[in-house]
Amino acid sequence: MEKTELPPRPPLFDFQGVSMSHYFTDNWEKIQNFQARPDDILIATYPKAGTTWVSYILDLLYFGQTAPERQTSIPIYERVPFLESDFEIHPPGTELADKLTTSPRLIKTHLPVQFVPKSFWEQNCRVVYVARNAKDNVVSYFHFDNMNLAQPEPGDWNHFLQRFMDGKMVFGPWYDHVTNWWEKKQTHSKIHYMFYEDMIEDMGRELDRLCSFLGLSPSAEEKERVRGGSQFDNMKNNKMANYSTDSVMDFKISPFMRKGWLR
Repeated sequence: MEKTELPPRPPLFDFQGVSMSHYFTDNWEKIQNFQARPDDILIATYPKAGTTWVSYILDLLYFGQTAPERQTSIPIYERVPFLESDFEIHPPGTELADKLTTSPRLIKTHLPVQFVPKSFWEQNCRVVYVARNAKDNVVSYFHFDNMNLAQPEPGDWNHFLQRFMDGKMVFGPWYDHVTNWWEKKQTHSKIHYMFYEDMIEDMGRELDRLCSFLGLSPSAEEKERVRGGSQFDNMKNNKMANYSTDSVMDFKISPFMRKGWLR
């Protein structure tokens, strides 16, 4: 029988030089042996840097018109599987990704660049990376860790902030993550590196740049539909986008989406 609740919060431990929890390493062999396809699109971020936002935008760009029922019937975490996740109450991310019938497959990861399965590079897959400034990232991460029962116990704010500055976070230091992915971009032409703050400043411009990278030419009407659908209030009130259907999240503590794209 499928489990309905998670065991106690996991401890942090060192995994190949990076702080991790077992929910992202238990399935390690299958993660590393995951077979990417040439048209896969990998959405990569440090946690709480706009992953769901960009995942939703990409899903709307590719499937908003051809398969609109996805938006009202399939949670975003099933449309865009979390590759390295193995939360016990859900199928592993690798399994969900393998079962996707869409083309392209949209897959998300928080892995540091050195942990990404080699098949993504061998297949020359497109990667969309999103970076967010450290100040807002750590605030969002703190609130997220309080309500996400699959994360280590966050402790109080001062303790959490010190951990963040020390790099003792699940998926490692923020600085290493964003800079190592930036360096990878210099040698892998199919990485589109976005900034969260640029998306807030001018979504139209960033959407145009993203579409150019993906080789898409949506009409003005289609772009407006994507912009409207991915607005914060619309996503926060959308059960298929706001994670309210995921029992890993405790909405009695905090909603997954809190105060808009600034937090």
